[in-house]
Amino acid sequence: MVGGKSVSYAPTPQTTPTRYRERARYDREVVHRILDEALICHLGYARDGHPVVLPTTHARVDETLYLHGSTGSGPVLAAGPAGLPVCVTATLVDGLVLARSALHHSMAYRSVVVIGSARLVDDEGEKRLALAALLDHVAPGRAADTRPPNRRELAATAVLALDLVEVSAKIRAGGPADDAEDLALPHWAGVVPLSLVAGRPEPAADLDPAVALPSYLESYRRPR
Repeated sequence: MVGGKSVSYAPTPQTTPTRYRERARYDREVVHRILDEALICHLGYARDGHPVVLPTTHARVDETLYLHGSTGSGPVLAAGPAGLPVCVTATLVDGLVLARSALHHSMAYRSVVVIGSARLVDDEGEKRLALAALLDHVAPGRAADTRPPNRRELAATAVLALDLVEVSAKIRAGGPADDAEDLALPHWAGVVPLSLVAGRPEPAADLDPAVALPSYLESYRRPR
C-alpha cells in the first residue's frame, strides 16, 4: 500500500486482455507514466446506438483523468447526471518491429485503457484546476505563464472527469519473434526505435521580441 492505495489496480474482466495477457500491467506507477507522457488520448462512447471515438487532450491529477471538450461536443451533451460510460485509450509507439516473416511484424508500444463513467465537471474551482492541469500536461509551467480563462471562456469549455478504477496498461517491447525455421532467411530483422523529439520553438509572427523564450521550453521533452 502507498498512501492508503494499493500499488496496483485490480484486474477486471473488462481490463484483462484476451490475447497476449503476459503484456498486461496493472502497476499504478506504470499506468501513470504512460498517461503523463502521452499527449493525445482517444475517448470512445456510444451515440445513438453507434460507437464513436474522438481524439482529445487529457491530464492526470492523482487518480482522476481529466478530458478536454467543448460545451457543444457529443460526449459533453451525452453526459447526464448519471455520467457517461466511456473507454479512454492512450498509446505511445516506441519502435517498429520488423520480422523476417510478414506475420510477425509488430510495434514496440505502451498503452493504457481506462473504463468507467465520466462525469461533467461543473464545479468552477475543479474546472479551473483541471484546465490548468491540461496546460501543464502539455508543457509543465505553462498554466502560470498564461492568462487564465475568463467567465465567457470558462462557460464555453467543458471538462469530463474519469476516476482511475478499471485500468490496465499493455506493453510490447523487444525484438521480433520469428519462427525458428525463418531465422536463416536473408531478410533484415530488428527494431527501428521511434521517439517524439521537439524542435526549436518558433515564436509567433506578432510576438514582441522583448518576450524571452521561457525556461520550460528551452529543453522541452516529454516525461518518461
